[in-house]
Amino acid sequence: MTGSFEKQLAKDEKAGDFPYIRPKDAATLLILDRNAGGAVRLLMGRRHKRHTFMPGKFVFPGGRVDPGDSRIANVLPYHPTVETKLSQGLKNGKSAARVRAFALAAIRETYEEAGIFVGRKSGDTGLRLGKGFEAFGDRGIQPDLSGLRMVARAITPPQRPRRFDTRFLAVWSDAIADSLPEGAGPSGELEDCAWLTLEEAREKELPLITQKILTDLEDRLEKDPDLSPGTEVPYYFFRKGAFVRDRI
Repeated sequence: MTGSFEKQLAKDEKAGDFPYIRPKDAATLLILDRNAGGAVRLLMGRRHKRHTFMPGKFVFPGGRVDPGDSRIANVLPYHPTVETKLSQGLKNGKSAARVRAFALAAIRETYEEAGIFVGRKSGDTGLRLGKGFEAFGDRGIQPDLSGLRMVARAITPPQRPRRFDTRFLAVWSDAIADSLPEGAGPSGELEDCAWLTLEEAREKELPLITQKILTDLEDRLEKDPDLSPGTEVPYYFFRKGAFVRDRI
């Protein structure tokens, strides 16, 4: 990773001088939609100014993996190749439940922040899924990981007050099973949720890593418009004073 983006990151990293903390697992979901003209739009929202982490920035729905995410039942599985990618480079345990938790955290946060249910209608309105997914069960929506694709992984640099090891996942909008009528999630963490083209998204106030993910996504869609599960994805992390771009 070179050029102005790398220089911006290097400048930005100098601002932090906090003791080392282990990054927490996190996941975010890019929901993609193609309009009639073929242009791709994605769902983004603005974080409240009151948030201490990235206040006022436009982001994709997502957040930290909760312990309960690994205990959710009645989940339709990943594509095997995607599961393998998400399993690479894991520390402190590589269980299937932990790998499922990445997608389930992203799906749960998408509901909480944007009011959108990603899954498959089962017809069973008595589904017992687990904590955080009660609204899915009430609507008979089964979490479905089969359409999710990994698009990137990034670890927050050291010397930051908060650090996350984030898996960026993408899914097409036909995976949306339902949505809240008011168009906002119950947590209220995101404002101004909207479907934006890549050009419109770049005009918003974005975190640096989000800018990079958008560029990577655009490049991938040009070469791999269907987001094939086996396509290599970038992995960003900090080592010896510089960002490293690896491949998964």
